[in-house]
Amino acid sequence: MRKLVVSEWLSLDGVFDADTMKQWFHPYDSEDRQERITDLVLASDAFLFGRVTYEMLAGYWPNVKNNDKDDLEIANRLNSSPKYVVSSTLKQAEWSNSTIINNSVVKEITGLKQQPGHNILVFGSATLVESLMDADLIDEYRLLVHPIIMGSGKRAFKDGMATTKLKLGETTTLSSGVISLCYQRAQN
Repeated sequence: MRKLVVSEWLSLDGVFDADTMKQWFHPYDSEDRQERITDLVLASDAFLFGRVTYEMLAGYWPNVKNNDKDDLEIANRLNSSPKYVVSSTLKQAEWSNSTIINNSVVKEITGLKQQPGHNILVFGSATLVESLMDADLIDEYRLLVHPIIMGSGKRAFKDGMATTKLKLGETTTLSSGVISLCYQRAQN
């Protein structure tokens, strides 16, 4: 059975908003941080997105060329792998190998997890992640926590979400002060 892995990049106070990324994301970039991201993408052979994240990434990754060597491995994996976007409003998904899931979401994702293969990776997509948490479909959380407190912005995990118990699988301090955390679903 495949694992459903959620990847979030966030500030210490949980902000993951793309509109504030220049303040908390770029200053803490490092070679070992990029390696973590690349390894996570390459360990996955299917990708699951909410509509907003899908549209943001679909506007970038198909356009990465051979001269963007740092991004080329990620672009090749994302562009060639199956991508699933959960949306009730998106009518057409033009990024190669994309499928829209617009009903029976839990059943469809449960079916994807039962197929043979490697990890199914979810980037960002806070609303989708909340739904996946409610359905108890997430196996692992991979967080890159940046050493900055934003004070405001869109949070990855918002107030009112169900309590979810996790167990720490791994923690690594990266050269820029970013903490890489891996949590797995705790067995009751």
